[in-house]
This record gives sequence, C-alpha cells and structure tokens, in this order.
Amino acid sequence: MPFDLREIASISGMPGLYKIIAPTRNGIIVESLADKPVRSVAQARNRVSILHEISMYTNDEEHTVPLAEIFDRIRNQYGDNLPVSAKSSTQELGAFVESVLPDYDQDRVYASDMKKLVQWYQLVNQFVPYAEEAAASSADTAEEKEDTASAE
Repeated sequence: MPFDLREIASISGMPGLYKIIAPTRNGIIVESLADKPVRSVAQARNRVSILHEISMYTNDEEHTVPLAEIFDRIRNQYGDNLPVSAKSSTQELGAFVESVLPDYDQDRVYASDMKKLVQWYQLVNQFVPYAEEAAASSADTAEEKEDTASAE
C-alpha cells in the first residue's frame, strides 16, 4: 500500500491522528499530525488504534477492505480535492464512500465512520508521504547521479 499506516494511530480521548515515536514504561510517545507537531505521551489506559489494522466492512461477510487500500483508491480517484468534508450530509458521505468502495456494508458502516474516513484521509494525505512519489523521486535522484557520473 502506498500510504504506510503502520506508525499512524488514533487514540481515544485525543483528537486527530498521531505518529508513534517510541514506547515508554507507561504508554507510548506520539507526535500529532499537524502543521506544528506536538509530542505527548499516550497512557496505557488510552485505547490506541493503529490505522494499518483498521478495515471497512463489505457486503461479503468474510471480507473487509484495509484502510490503506481505501486511502489509495481515494487518492487515485480524487487526489487532494475531496468532494465531501466531515461536515457533509450522511447522504453525501454515503455516495462518496460508495464511489470509492461500491460494496461497502451500509448496515455496519455508520455515518461517524464515514466522517472519520474523510478526516483521516485528509490528515494522512497531508502529513504522510505517498510511496509512489517517494519511489519516483528516489529513482530521479539515482538517474541524476548516473548522468553526473557519466558526464565526468
């Protein structure tokens, strides 16, 4: 998956998303995904949900779709310009999720889940590097080094 969500977490009682920095004896050190990141400690009593482990229900009882794959679909279809926000109506959010994941389970995916999906995507898209871009830029850098070496 292009977005690496293994170190990104949602923490109960704390708004927004956080990057996990290091473990402590009583919890974990996290850094907020924001323009001005703030480090804090999430206590062991807080429920920490790693985004890499979150999936969305589909109509197939045996199958769920990982959040990273949904984020990838959103990025491929909409890029940075989402047609909805977390304040959009439930119908607009439902239509948006259906455009990205046509077989999502409408009975088990609530409006609050769709709002979180939109909020989280916007944060992740802004603060977590997209792997294809990183791979492309490192390939360009390697080509430039080869060109420089052959010119000498």
